Amino acid sequence: MTVSYATLEVERDGPVTRVWLARPERRNALDTTALEEIADCFGRLQTDFETRVVVLGGRGKSFCAGADRRDPPGAARLAGDSGATPRERRWTSQLGRRALVAIEALEAVTVARVQGHAVGGGFALATACDFRVAAEGTLFHVPEVDLGIPLSWGATPRIIHEVGPLRARELILLCERLDAARALDWGLVNRVVPEAGLDAEVDSLVARLVAKPELAVHMTLTQFRGYAASATLGDATEADGDLLFAASTSAIARKSFSSE
Repeated sequence: MTVSYATLEVERDGPVTRVWLARPERRNALDTTALEEIADCFGRLQTDFETRVVVLGGRGKSFCAGADRRDPPGAARLAGDSGATPRERRWTSQLGRRALVAIEALEAVTVARVQGHAVGGGFALATACDFRVAAEGTLFHVPEVDLGIPLSWGATPRIIHEVGPLRARELILLCERLDAARALDWGLVNRVVPEAGLDAEVDSLVARLVAKPELAVHMTLTQFRGYAASATLGDATEADGDLLFAASTSAIARKSFSSE
């Protein structure tokens, strides 16, 4: 890939492509541009048949702190006085869902390299990947309900599928904070290692995946994706964004996303 992005860095190393969230000064918080670029990048990787594994990581101290509360995704177009048409505003409300679908639909194997924080939308990005390797000290948190909005972007069915409905309720309704060890115990990550060894562990996992027969990996991954979609009722629909759009008009949501 030769495309340049404002919020992402893309590195190619033979059959492995590394996609870095590259806003470390904002803990890689997600604004409109970031979500649009994630969807575009992973969409392009879909036809990059030389790439067999994609590693998604975050530059700096955190994987991703979630939606940018100074500049929430789609905020300018979703505002009632934006001049955007209802159709445009509804399309905008699906920015996060489209980014996650692009990751989840990618036919290369995806690995989330997670450190620091995986919060809200960042948590959702990680759950869209096939494998997750976390550094000790990583915090996993879904704060949306406390911010006055539902967890959208199609993340709710993914989390239910990964950990079951009982624990999903604790994560989403109670906004439970998980350290890396507890996330491992709950089945949210595959491995937890000291932060100094994070890259080595990710590289070891990637090397094992690349060494497998390519077509067998591809076909097996397709099976997993199909069964997961069936288990989650075909993934989230456009209505997921509608819920976010409706909830974002509440006073507590406006306050939550107007400052740090």
